[in-house]
Amino acid sequence: MIRLQNVNKYFYKDEPREVHALVDINLIIEDGEFTLFSGPSGCGKTTLLNAIGALDTIDSGKIFLDELEISLLNEKERTRIRLNKMGFVFQAYNLVPVLSVEENIGFIMKLQGFSDAQIKERVQEVASLLKIDNKLQSLPNTLSGGQQQRVAVARAVASKPKIILADEPTANLDSKNSQTLIEMMLELNEKEGISVVFASHDELIKESVRRIVRLEDGMLV
Repeated sequence: MIRLQNVNKYFYKDEPREVHALVDINLIIEDGEFTLFSGPSGCGKTTLLNAIGALDTIDSGKIFLDELEISLLNEKERTRIRLNKMGFVFQAYNLVPVLSVEENIGFIMKLQGFSDAQIKERVQEVASLLKIDNKLQSLPNTLSGGQQQRVAVARAVASKPKIILADEPTANLDSKNSQTLIEMMLELNEKEGISVVFASHDELIKESVRRIVRLEDGMLV
């Protein structure tokens, strides 16, 4: 589903402090994967996740989603791909504080043009799966950290993206909530067929994924 060919990314290019953040990355991620990008801080795992998610550009190489070369797209086209094909879960929950849980979960579907009835049905479905269906009318600031992260996951999966990219999703959670979140994401992966790629240091994630892609100094090792 995702294919990277000789991908390179620099920060501060052509400056004395230049950093070669991704070094000739060649990688294939198949449909239905439950995968972790692992490695020490500064190894390039978040940069790699952002490149795959079309959140950042690369300096050379090619990135394909199915057969579409997303590394050639302009910002407007990349935005459309992110909206329709990808879901994102970040360390910061990034919920809209003035919207209810129900409205937050359905936010991406609303942008995609789904009807109110379709959104309501799907929101109820994913909220039940993630055990937050009793919080749909609540505002985010009334929820615990674990509940807010579940809302973020629900929003990411509601529109049935091809892939979820999760950057340190358990960093602000205790071990119990981390384990619960991982189990729920695994269930979503199995029931919905959505690929999930994590970038994380979390040992609980490392124990749960089916594949670990390790990076060191921007290189896939």
